[in-house]
Amino acid sequence: MYSRRQWINVAAAAISAVLLGVAATPAIAAEKVTVFAAASLKNALDAANAAWAKEGGKEAVASYAASSALAKQIEGGAPADIFMSADLDWMDYLAKKNLIKADTRSNLLGNKIVLVAPKDHAKPVDIKKGFDLSALLGDGKLAMGEVKSVPAGKYGKAALEALGVWPSVEAKVAGAESVRAALALVSRGEAPYGIVYQTDASADPGVAVVGTFPADSHPPIIYPVAVLSESKNPDAAAYLEFLKSEKAAHFFTDQGFTILK
Repeated sequence: MYSRRQWINVAAAAISAVLLGVAATPAIAAEKVTVFAAASLKNALDAANAAWAKEGGKEAVASYAASSALAKQIEGGAPADIFMSADLDWMDYLAKKNLIKADTRSNLLGNKIVLVAPKDHAKPVDIKKGFDLSALLGDGKLAMGEVKSVPAGKYGKAALEALGVWPSVEAKVAGAESVRAALALVSRGEAPYGIVYQTDASADPGVAVVGTFPADSHPPIIYPVAVLSESKNPDAAAYLEFLKSEKAAHFFTDQGFTILK
C-alpha cells in the first residue's frame, strides 16, 4: 500500500505529465490543410503548396487522383478540407449531397485537351471533323481517362463524338483510372496516342503534343474548388484565398492552365 505522502507524489507526477503534454501541444505543427485534387493539378499545386508553407509556415498536403475517385472518397467520409475537381459534374455531385460549403465554391482554372504521342514518334495531326484517328492508331490503343467517370475521358469522348470519330475508335480505347495514368501509357510507349490535358503534356518530357482539340468540340474545361462541409480546419479558408490570389496564379499558368475570373 502507498502511504499518504507516496500517493501525493504519484498524483503530482501524473499531473505534471499531463501538464507537460498540454504544454508540448503548441510545439506540434498546426493541423495540415488536406486537399483532394484532380491528378492533372499535381505539378502546379505542389509548387503552390510549397509557396504557401514558405510564406506562412503552414502546410498543405494534397492527395491526387481522378476527380470521380476523390468525390466518392469524400462521400464515403474521407477526411479532407478542400476539393479541387477537373470538371463541374463532380463538384455538383458533392454539392447535391451538401458535402461542400456552397459559399466557398468558385471556378478557378481552365484547360485544354490535346492529342499526344511518344516524343520520339511524334508527327503533327490535323484534328478536324472526320480525321482518321483509327488509321493512326493501327493495332494500338488510344489512352485516355475512363470515359464514364474521369473528366479528361469525358471531355475526350465528347470531342471525338463531335468530330464524328468516336465510333471508329471506341473499341481501341484504353480507359485509365486518371489522366496521369493515361499519360503514362503514352510516355512509356504502351499506347501510340493519348488524349490528355495540355497541362499534363507539358509536365512529361516523354510525350509531345501532336494536335489540340477545338474548344467548341467539347464542354468548357473548368476546375472548380470549394471547402468541404466537414472541414474544421481554421486555415482552410485562408489557403483557398491563397490559391485564388495573384501570388499563386503563376504556379498554374506556368503549367498551361488559364485563370478564370
